[in-house]
Amino acid sequence: MENIDKQYEESLEFLYSQLPMFSRVGAAAYKPGLDRTIALDNLFGNPHRKFRSIHIAGTNGKGSTSHMLASVLQAHGYKTALYTSPHLIDFRERIRINGKMIPKEKVIDFTKRWHESDSDINPSFFELTMTMAFDWFASENVDIAVIEVGMGGRLDSTNIITPIASAITNISFDHTQFLGDTLAKIAGEKAGIMKPGITTIIGEATEETETVFRNHAVATGATLKEAYNTPLLTSFTPDDEWGWQCSSPITGDFHLPLAGEYQKKNINTLLNILNILPDVGIELNKEKTREGIEKVIENTGLMGRWMRMSSSPLTICDTGHNEAGLRYNLHQLNEIMQKRHKTTPDAKLFMIIGFVSDKDVDHILPLFPKDAVYYITQAAIPRAMPVDILADKCEANGFTIAGKFDSVKEAAAAATNCAAPSDVIYIGGSTFVVADYLK
Repeated sequence: MENIDKQYEESLEFLYSQLPMFSRVGAAAYKPGLDRTIALDNLFGNPHRKFRSIHIAGTNGKGSTSHMLASVLQAHGYKTALYTSPHLIDFRERIRINGKMIPKEKVIDFTKRWHESDSDINPSFFELTMTMAFDWFASENVDIAVIEVGMGGRLDSTNIITPIASAITNISFDHTQFLGDTLAKIAGEKAGIMKPGITTIIGEATEETETVFRNHAVATGATLKEAYNTPLLTSFTPDDEWGWQCSSPITGDFHLPLAGEYQKKNINTLLNILNILPDVGIELNKEKTREGIEKVIENTGLMGRWMRMSSSPLTICDTGHNEAGLRYNLHQLNEIMQKRHKTTPDAKLFMIIGFVSDKDVDHILPLFPKDAVYYITQAAIPRAMPVDILADKCEANGFTIAGKFDSVKEAAAAATNCAAPSDVIYIGGSTFVVADYLK
């Protein structure tokens, strides 16, 4: 076992250090286009053609939607693969079958096969690890794979698949340097996953993006289903325990254990996806669908979505990192604090935040509460915005800064040490801040 662990760590070191990895270094790792992915796919025998798939894109919500969908399919007895990114703690979180991460031996074997191929393809980290996932899924004869887009859609490596169904959860501003500086341009990139004769579910749309989606569907011959015009979620009320009590004609009553307010949109998108699956040969029933949604965390290992880490003080971490996602989170935080202040007027909000250096924080920071206490930190990745730079920006916005910390662990320890049982601690701003906290 020790030898396996050593070989696995060596394989990871190669993947992390030899290949450009967007989540760590940013724009330098971005390699748009499908030529390298197609070449890799050919090299490994076209594994993506050996299983059915469902393709999920979107600015926010694609991860939650992908995990819920995989859990529902798994609950019905389908051997279900799930490919997502980025990971939070363990690289293998990205690649799962029926909730179980790819074995270390399979990572070692694939990396060795890649080395021995002596190929000159020169892939990115994402391209190679996606091919690793598809290769494993094919070798395990999965019934269906839920594939989350990495970035955009049209030029994303995952777009080599021809799925049985697709979904685009929503469109908002993120990665504008690659996808475009208007919602219409971003929608155009994400609409690139549409395929002739394949149904694409649109979770949310504005007048601007709706036109793009409808025009693209006509141009490609895709079938469009607009979830926002087909409300299948009939109730969505807070559960005192944590999460939401919901109802739908597809499921009946069910408990959603994902407590973020933004899940209301995601669950309606999911229900619309499920509603069309019988048309493509995926049979479902209410009982198993309900079970799959209620056991999404248990079945898939989903983490970092409005995740309660402690009740006293209430400590929440969330991977929301762009303007649209943070608006939801900050609105929900405000509601929590208003309720707290009715019984405990002196309850405080502690914000542990960090961002990546290429994030347009000047437009994001004004959304944050002025009456909170801030602990400024940075994730342990090269892309992280240095604490001094972020602290200066926070001071310019009139924030009260309790301290600057070179690690998320130190910031969390300091905030927890100062917080009373009735206070609230929020950890976020960047996926990688949450990842460091969970580690």
